[in-house]
Amino acid sequence: MTREEIIASGLLELYVTGSLTQEETLLVEDAIARYPDLVSEIEQIELSLIKLSEATGGRVPDSVWTGIKEQTEKTIPITTRKRNWSSITGWAAAILCFLGLFWMMKNNGDLKEQLEESTTQNELLKEQIELQGVELAETNQLLQIVRSRDFETVNLPGNVAVSPDAYVTVYYNEAEDIAYIDAQGLPTPPKGKVYQVWSLKLEPLTPSSIGLLSDFETTESKFFKVENIPTPEAFGITLEPEGGSESPTLDQLYALGTVAP
Repeated sequence: MTREEIIASGLLELYVTGSLTQEETLLVEDAIARYPDLVSEIEQIELSLIKLSEATGGRVPDSVWTGIKEQTEKTIPITTRKRNWSSITGWAAAILCFLGLFWMMKNNGDLKEQLEESTTQNELLKEQIELQGVELAETNQLLQIVRSRDFETVNLPGNVAVSPDAYVTVYYNEAEDIAYIDAQGLPTPPKGKVYQVWSLKLEPLTPSSIGLLSDFETTESKFFKVENIPTPEAFGITLEPEGGSESPTLDQLYALGTVAP
């Protein structure tokens, strides 16, 4: 090994503490013979250990030495010398202290990450519960509307020439001039298009726009509310350019149904 490799390996520190095997000790002593300036490196290490010892003091059991050796031991050796064991013991206590501090910081960091992850999961769960609560409330409201005698059910079959499989149900409240459109039976409109709902007088045919089925794709229930409905004889739904039209595009009439007199 080169001089730099010996210094970087940590063998000199283990040599000073007497933690090397006989084979490793011979390896380090051979390096000292080849690189005499390593002696000054060793003396600096011993001085540092003495200072650490004076700063920390105390005695640690043999089991601690074993743990320290396992944490710091690499694969390089050096000779047995007379040691100041009280100084080395203090150094070991300092290392143990640092290792313990590092372990605590790591565990605290892990616990913090787990806590943050748990908090995030709890927030997501809370949002899901709240969303489900809103959806349940909306569903209950829609059920009340469907079952209410105040709402007349108007079925709108699909236009055979345009979309034979389409169907729409309108729940119409004449007293309040409102209606709920169940558009589950309509296909998703193409990009740039929107469904428009019309209130119709039949003789002569007079259409009045009463609303657009906007956000069709993102509205899971496919229930839409329309208001201010002039007394209708029929309801119709056409596919129009985004933003709607002033009059219905009859060749894009998807569904049509009459209101019972």
